[in-house]
Amino acid sequence: MNLRDRGHRHGLHSLRGKLTLANAGLLAVGIVLATAVSIMGMRLYLLDQVDSELLKTRTSLSGSGLTLRQVDSLTALGVVRERITPAESDPTPDSIFTVVGGDGRAVTVFDLKPTDAQRALAAAVSDPRALAAAPGPRDLDVHGAAYRVTATRLADGPYILLASSTELLHKGIAKALRLDFAVGTLLLALLCCLTMYSVRRRLLPLEDMVETSSAIAEGDLTRRVPSSHHPTQEVEQLRLALNSMLHQVETAYRTREHSAAQLRRFVADASHELRTPLAAIRGYLQLYDQGMLSEPGERRRAWDRMHGEVDRMGRLVDELLLLARLDQRPEIRFRNVDVSRLARDAAEDLRAQQPGRRVVVSADGAVLVRADESGLRQVLGNLLANVRVHTPVEAAVRLGVERADGVVRVCVADEGPGLGEEDAARIFDRFFRVGGGEGSGLGMAIVQGVVEAHGGEVAVRTAPGKGLAVTVTLRSA
Repeated sequence: MNLRDRGHRHGLHSLRGKLTLANAGLLAVGIVLATAVSIMGMRLYLLDQVDSELLKTRTSLSGSGLTLRQVDSLTALGVVRERITPAESDPTPDSIFTVVGGDGRAVTVFDLKPTDAQRALAAAVSDPRALAAAPGPRDLDVHGAAYRVTATRLADGPYILLASSTELLHKGIAKALRLDFAVGTLLLALLCCLTMYSVRRRLLPLEDMVETSSAIAEGDLTRRVPSSHHPTQEVEQLRLALNSMLHQVETAYRTREHSAAQLRRFVADASHELRTPLAAIRGYLQLYDQGMLSEPGERRRAWDRMHGEVDRMGRLVDELLLLARLDQRPEIRFRNVDVSRLARDAAEDLRAQQPGRRVVVSADGAVLVRADESGLRQVLGNLLANVRVHTPVEAAVRLGVERADGVVRVCVADEGPGLGEEDAARIFDRFFRVGGGEGSGLGMAIVQGVVEAHGGEVAVRTAPGKGLAVTVTLRSA
């Protein structure tokens, strides 16, 4: 299974599923807590209303100092009569008013015998004295119904029991609880849908990253993670970092491939260059071994040719070793070097080698750079050697040294045949020789390596029939 297949599998173990479950769980906990707090608050409020009514009635009765006879003879107690009358036909009325004697049984009040509800209330209260002494009403079960009950003592000893039903309160709380549960379930379902949609939209850039990674794993190193329309800050930072990493990976891969191809070409070219002198030396040794060099002149000529080929191999090996050291970025000991003096010395060397060539030097005064003197001498020597080998003697040469904008430019320009566009693009390639000319083809590669080791740049300006100009730019001292 590749990355692309795994990226399209979404379940409870996926980030999308976990975020959805986390949001749903948090909302469920919030709904439960909010419901519990609201139900408890509502219950406490309603119970407080019931208790207030009971305590108000209890206070008024206890403060009046009435006896049972007085209560029985007071026809003005219409409120009490209203409390008693419904209780005659309803076993679980909303309110119950009863008087209990010393034996704990309900007694006759207003010439009305105790109802079933009054007798049940009296039987349910085991200790009227403790109930009367309590600061507030208590919960009590009468005929299977919930009541809040309190009591007060008459002046002559009996107790009056006052009870209010809380059945409607509990039914209302249960109804509110069911409503909260239904609304909470609906909210949870809506949240899950919205979370799935939102998370899917927010995670689209991650799926693009998976697609890009799969494409790169399949060989497409140019793929990048596209930008989304409404990216979040963290995802956009991840996208930019990933694209930067992919660019570096692609660059490193291309560089490695280029270096490997260059190394293969370098080994092949070096082998070819070394094969020619070795073949020549082997041929002369075979002639000598077979006795075909009998004349002293022939032996001398073969000896000189073998010496020449050995020198050629020695120079080639030295140049290869120099390039290998330059590739390793060696530490260079910098000091102030007068480039103008080096340019004049190089021009004098060229005049000594080719007296018929016109050499013009534009390097007035001392121009200092921080560099390695032997390296700069080799750069100028290779540039002039390139002119000496590849241009006719009649072609003039100009050496210019100038300082501008904190850098020093050294220009070696000739009036030779110049190079075409394709040859100019390969002039710094190792073992490249225009038209298969003389030399090892490493001179310009060494020039570029030495200049870059000094932190400078090399530029070429040429065209067919317009000569060749090589400009070396170095930091000024």
